[in-house]
Amino acid sequence: MQPFTQRIIQIILSIPKGRVMSYGQIAACAGNPRAARQVARALHSMSEKHELPWHRVVNAKGEIAVKDPSRQRQLLEKEGVVVIHDKISMREYQHDALLCFEE
Repeated sequence: MQPFTQRIIQIILSIPKGRVMSYGQIAACAGNPRAARQVARALHSMSEKHELPWHRVVNAKGEIAVKDPSRQRQLLEKEGVVVIHDKISMREYQHDALLCFEE
């Protein structure tokens, strides 16, 4: 596994319950701010294997961007996140990226 992918996994695993991060925020924290799509691919292909809290990742506008948003909405609401029209207030629920990993 590539070091960048490992950092993506570490960051996603570190998102606490009741908080979210955007794909771009995770990419930037992992060292490549232009790799939001790579974050999405890693999340899609590795969520089950690494038991990633995939539901805590949203787009930059705080929108749920999956085909069936009901499951993600349900999981977020269970953690106390308020979801209105499949959108989360990033101002209120965005995880502070103080845990960016350095090599």
